Amino acid sequence: MGELWRERSENARREYVSKGDGTLQARLLDDNRPLKHKLVDGFLDQFFPVGYPQSVGEGYLTYSQFRALQHFSSAILSVFSTQSLVFAAGLRPTPAQATVISWVLKDGMQHIGKLVGSRMGARMDSEPKRWRIFADVLYDAGTALEIISPACPQYFLGVAGLANLAKGVAMVTARATRLPLYTAFAKEGNLSDLYAKGEAMSTLANVAGLGVGIRLASSACTSLQGKLLVAPLLSVIHLYSVMEEMRAVPLDTLNAQRTAMLVADYLELGRVPSPAEIRYRERLILPVKPNVHAGSVRIANDILQIPSGKIRELKHRFQSERFLLDFHETSTEMVLHHSASGEDVVRGWLLAACSSKEASLSDAYSRVDKMLPEFLSQLKSRGWQTQLFLHGSAARAFW
Repeated sequence: MGELWRERSENARREYVSKGDGTLQARLLDDNRPLKHKLVDGFLDQFFPVGYPQSVGEGYLTYSQFRALQHFSSAILSVFSTQSLVFAAGLRPTPAQATVISWVLKDGMQHIGKLVGSRMGARMDSEPKRWRIFADVLYDAGTALEIISPACPQYFLGVAGLANLAKGVAMVTARATRLPLYTAFAKEGNLSDLYAKGEAMSTLANVAGLGVGIRLASSACTSLQGKLLVAPLLSVIHLYSVMEEMRAVPLDTLNAQRTAMLVADYLELGRVPSPAEIRYRERLILPVKPNVHAGSVRIANDILQIPSGKIRELKHRFQSERFLLDFHETSTEMVLHHSASGEDVVRGWLLAACSSKEASLSDAYSRVDKMLPEFLSQLKSRGWQTQLFLHGSAARAFW
């Protein structure tokens, strides 16, 4: 037998045995904890990662709470929509039977929707929060079409097909954005554990929601009028939960919106905020306007729109850089080299911001050369990933 030792934690006593193959075996010797504490600890073991809360990033509890509420309200809506679809098809099943029939109705158009959604995958990397919210808005739109389908049974196939097309796009979008959101909380390389416990919590919320949905669909919401009264409220709860869930995620990657805020804060305050500090300042629905305090930079989405003569001039001016800056009266357009890193983009963004305040480009370069090392150091120490810049819809150039 290997090395043996015992540990007492509060009212529990455990025995640990170190085996020759390097594994550690634990055995509970006695447990005098109150039943309430046992239940709470059991719940945490089942639905939260090992080592919680130290093993996860800031905001994970808020994210999990709203994620559960999101899945709970969505599950109730799914019962309403499925029952409405089969009513529109001329059937009168019970709410429980609706779950079986839904498989037949969902397959075809949902697969097409998933193919459509997969074409937008590159854009989701830079704005996973925004795309996740878009997915749930689209999913609720599809659910709404399904719920109103009994009002127009003659158009059943068209309405049901369009609804499931929307749901197919929403499903692939939601799944594609799941990984970067979970990664933001993985402090100790425990991504798989986070994913597994997150899915367990979602399953629990879905099962509870299905139960409540079946109960409502059998009583107060049997009629279309009842569903039209309750469904909008559930949709509001669902979308609000998604919004708060996304706001709680501290993404540490650089995209256009976050880079502009980081540059503006550093120039104005002399410090870089952490991902947890900046998360509630991100715009998740409304369009993001150029940040005037960070040079009003726009990333060029279509290089072909810039005249070739202008490109040659910019290449000569920024010949040692992996970016080109095209200064306009109200904004600055940045063209990225195909090998530009996150640090290159940060340098270009700083240069654009300083150029708007200095008399000449050479003066702006002098200021950037002094500030950049400290700025990059603060970015890394505050937890930002500077090796990459994510902007899925932008074109990259070769020169």
